[in-house]
Amino acid sequence: MISNAAHIHSAQDARRLAKRRLPWMVFDYIDGAAGNETGAARNRAALDALTLEPRILRNVSDRSLATNIFGAAAQRPFGIAPMGMCNLSWPGADLMLARLAAKYQVPHGVSTVASTPLEKIIEVAQGHAWFQLYFSGDGEGTFKLVDRAKAAGYETLVLTVDVPEVGRRPRELRHGFKMPFSIGPRQFVDFALHPQWSLTQLAAGKPQMANFQMSGYSFDRTESRARADWDTLAKLRDMWPGQLVVKGVLNADDALSLKNAAVDAIQVSSHGSRQLESAPAPITALAQIRKAVGADFPLFYDSGLRSGEDVLKALNAGADFTFFGRALQFAMAAGGEAGLNQLWDVFSDELSSAMAQTGRTGLT
Repeated sequence: MISNAAHIHSAQDARRLAKRRLPWMVFDYIDGAAGNETGAARNRAALDALTLEPRILRNVSDRSLATNIFGAAAQRPFGIAPMGMCNLSWPGADLMLARLAAKYQVPHGVSTVASTPLEKIIEVAQGHAWFQLYFSGDGEGTFKLVDRAKAAGYETLVLTVDVPEVGRRPRELRHGFKMPFSIGPRQFVDFALHPQWSLTQLAAGKPQMANFQMSGYSFDRTESRARADWDTLAKLRDMWPGQLVVKGVLNADDALSLKNAAVDAIQVSSHGSRQLESAPAPITALAQIRKAVGADFPLFYDSGLRSGEDVLKALNAGADFTFFGRALQFAMAAGGEAGLNQLWDVFSDELSSAMAQTGRTGLT
């Protein structure tokens, strides 16, 4: 399977190879979007409609992909979005991502529902990790995780606010996907038809939601998160001494309110189009939000990015930094850590080439 890495020349290649190896249930969990998935198609169409203007006869022989985020150097203008249960794509995937973050000094978003303990991930990432937080239920367990992240040395907390209820993703529902991971007759047949994945996972052990094995409470993925409000944000702001990022924003008025609430950055995102099928294309909302918050307020972007050119489009639209998500999982599913590194190099090469074509030598 590692040899598949050499065949990854684009995010589309990684997805195609991953689809061959992953059980249908796992592939559709990673790949699926809300409803009939028109929201995902809308965002892709909006990204495709953006253009980059070629410029000529500029000396672009010496180009740098480096940038800064919260005052620290980063070797790329893209990082790793928080993704739950990454070890379903390949055993040890969380730590593969952590090693990548450490190598390029970029943030690794550590999901509340990661399959590796948050303490281990930040250690392997050499500090280049941000903890992503879901408010759940009455919030008691949520704030326990905040204290735990603080104790582990996390300096940036990412509050995801676009999941008051878990979005309906029919592909996922048809397969009976659940967390904690469970196996019934249908899943057993699915796994039997994908023996390479199944044997690899069997040797590594069933992926778990690791952050809840040590936190003194259980996590129900379907539990309502609808109680979170502006008072919740204020409480979190008071108890978190580091950078506070709010992720899942698509409305300019909300963005301005968040700026006034003293958050340190906003992440424009539609949760990879996994929540509300009718949501606007995040790349379109990005420019509107940048106008609302002003030129100097830190603004990040994720959702639908599939290439280095997409990254440059998002930066041109007002983002200071961007994040890749499911494409990285597909790369690991296709070729393990070698596949991940290969796709990361592809994204880097695509961005560097786009910069040359558009007459840019740097990003800062």
